[in-house]
Amino acid sequence: MNIGLYFGTYNPIHVGHLIIANYMVEFTDLDQVWLVVSPQNPLKKKSTLLEDYHRYAMVEMAVFDNDKLKASNIEFKLPQPSYTINTLTYLKEKHPKHQFSLIMGEDNLRTFHKWKNYEQILENHEIYVYPRALTEQERIEMIESASVENSFSNKKNIIVCDAPLMKISASFIRDAIKNKKDTRYLLTEVVYKYVQEMNFYKK
Repeated sequence: MNIGLYFGTYNPIHVGHLIIANYMVEFTDLDQVWLVVSPQNPLKKKSTLLEDYHRYAMVEMAVFDNDKLKASNIEFKLPQPSYTINTLTYLKEKHPKHQFSLIMGEDNLRTFHKWKNYEQILENHEIYVYPRALTEQERIEMIESASVENSFSNKKNIIVCDAPLMKISASFIRDAIKNKKDTRYLLTEVVYKYVQEMNFYKK
């Protein structure tokens, strides 16, 4: 089985995440998409995150009725900060019959050469790339960084997908909630209710 790993802090998970995940599992060769909740992204401050179990619970709620999408807390069991290469190695050992691929936004290509052992990832795993809303300057920087670092010499494993362009972000939603805006249509109903009941992001 070809499983796409869609990493994120999911703080919170929103409809943009779900649209991308669903597109990947329905319109590519991926059989399942696992939404991997990161306990600590090396590029983000831990203090800005909700507790791990809350973010994982919201992902579970969001995908509970879709057999092709799965919430994963696999990184909770691994050393922190979380590095993708370590997670891939662990999953390959645990599920040797599965093929694991990565799902990432095109903006992440700008910093992919900074990832731990990125050459090994690119050599051994397919990467499904979806479009992100970038400014022209960001696009230039992305292209330059890829060229300078020679990050993508093995382009056979990079699959660019014509997925819907999502401009929704978790930070936008958090700010909206803090400013008492209605976010019910940016989250699934069950996640929206959970966020409301728990009073998340209001301060």
